[in-house]
Amino acid sequence: MILILDFGSQYTQLIARRVREARVYCEIHPYNLALEKIRALNPRGIILSGGPASLYERDAPNIERAVLDIGCPVLGICYGMYVIAQHFGARSAGAARREYGPATLTIDQPDELFEGLGGSQHLVWMSHGDRVEELPQGLCAIAHTDNSPYAAVRSHDGRLRGIQFHPEVVHTPQGVAILSNFVHRICGEPGDWTMANFIETKVADIRARVGAQDRVLMGLSGGVDSSVAAALIHRAIGDRLHCVFVDTALLRAGERQRMEEVFARQLGIALTVADASQLFLERLAGVTDPEHKRRIIGHTFIEVFEQQARALGGARFLGQGTLYPDVIESVSFKGPSATIKSHHNVGGLPETMRFELIEPLRELFKDEVRELGRRLGLPGDVVDREPFPGPGLAIRIIGEVTRERLDLLRRADRIVMEETRAAGLQQRLWQSFAVLLPLKTVGVMGDGRTYESVLAIRAVESSDGMTADWARLDPAVLARLSSRITNEIRGINRVVYDITSKPPATIEWE
Repeated sequence: MILILDFGSQYTQLIARRVREARVYCEIHPYNLALEKIRALNPRGIILSGGPASLYERDAPNIERAVLDIGCPVLGICYGMYVIAQHFGARSAGAARREYGPATLTIDQPDELFEGLGGSQHLVWMSHGDRVEELPQGLCAIAHTDNSPYAAVRSHDGRLRGIQFHPEVVHTPQGVAILSNFVHRICGEPGDWTMANFIETKVADIRARVGAQDRVLMGLSGGVDSSVAAALIHRAIGDRLHCVFVDTALLRAGERQRMEEVFARQLGIALTVADASQLFLERLAGVTDPEHKRRIIGHTFIEVFEQQARALGGARFLGQGTLYPDVIESVSFKGPSATIKSHHNVGGLPETMRFELIEPLRELFKDEVRELGRRLGLPGDVVDREPFPGPGLAIRIIGEVTRERLDLLRRADRIVMEETRAAGLQQRLWQSFAVLLPLKTVGVMGDGRTYESVLAIRAVESSDGMTADWARLDPAVLARLSSRITNEIRGINRVVYDITSKPPATIEWE
C-alpha cells in the first residue's frame, strides 16, 4: 500500500484517487499518525500532502524525522516538500512572487519521477506562497520554474523527493504519469489492486468475521452505497443477510416497487418493507425548519428500524454502506481532537442498538463502488443512480411537508428524470431534480386565471459533489421540462431554473 499523510490540503482525496487509478491501494491518515502505526501499516511508499499552513506559522504541522527514515520512498507535494526540506536544514522563505495557477516546469536532471514524459518542459499547477530558497547538502535540485528555483528536489540516495507543484489536479497534464512513476517505478508497486481482487478478499473477510451461524441486518435506502454493500454481504453469507427498507413517504416515484423488484425478486435477498409513511407525515406536520425536519426524519427512521430489528431478532451484525470519503471527512488532519465533519455513517450507533458494524465499502471511493456494483451484477438503474439525500423529498419541499405537496413534487421529479434520461444526460449530470417552493404566482391557462405553485429545477455537473457547476442544459430540454410540468401537473403554473454553482450555494436547497 501507499500511505498518504494529510496536512489538510483540499486536494488530498485527489491524490488518493490518482493512486487508486494506478491500481495501487492507498490510505489517507493525519500527518501526525503515530510512528508505530506507520510501521505497522508497512507502506511501500509515503506521500506527504500539501496543506494550507505556512512554515512561518507557530506550531506549523510537521512529522517526526523518523518517518523519513523508515526506509520506503517518500514524495512531498507542495507543503510536504517543505517538510522534507526543513528536516534536511533547508532555508525557506516567502516567495518574492506568489505562484497560483499554471507554470512551466523545466527538468534539469533526469529522474525516475519524470521518466517517459517526453521533453524537458511541462505545464504544472502551482498553489503556494512559500518556497525553498536554499538547499542543504543532502538534497539536489532536479527541476525549476521561473519563480521556484527548486520546484523539484531529490535526496542523494534517491529515496526522498519533493515537488512544489500539484500533480494530482487536472491542470497538471502529466500529473497522473508523475504519480504513476512514483508508485510503480520508485516504490515498486505492481499495480494489481483490482476490483476483482477486492471482491475476493472482502468476501473472505466477511465470512471470517461473521462466521457460519451469525446473521447480518441492513437498512436499504435505495441509494448506490447501501445497495452495493448489501449485494457484497449477500455474496459472502447468502440468506443470513436480511435487509429492511423503510417507506418514509418521502421517496421518489416507484422507489419502493423498484427495491422490491431488484432485491427481493432479482437478487433473492431477504427484504422486509416497513410502511411508516403515515408516522413520518404526522411528525413532520407544521415543521418548516430544514434542520428540524432532518432531526425528525433521522430519529423516526431509527425508531422504525429498531422496531423491525426487534421483530426479526437474532442478528449480531449491522451492515452499513460507509464509504472512504465518509471516513476521511470524520477525521481531522489535525488529529482526533479536532473533527472536520461527523458523518452519519461513521459516528457509531445509538446505545439501544447493540450490533457490531460490518462496513465492507469503507476503503472505497464512489466511482469504485459503482464499478464494484457492476461486477456484482447490480442493474444499471441501481449502480448509476445519482446521489439522493437521506431525508428524501422532505428537503426538496421548502416549507411544510404534506402528502399533497409530496404528490406534486413526486410527479414533477418523475418528469425531470424522464426528460434528462431521454436527452442522454445521465453520464454528464451529477444530479438533476425538482424543488417545490413555498410560493404561488398568477398564471393563465386557457381563458382562466390560475394561482398555483412555483417549481425550481436544479441540474449540476460535478466529479465528487464537493464543488459543482450548474449545468448549461439545451434550451430545448428546459422547454420540454417546463411544458410537461405545467401541462401535466395541476397545481404548478411556473417553472424556474437554478443557475447557481457550489459554492456559493449548496447542491440541495435545504
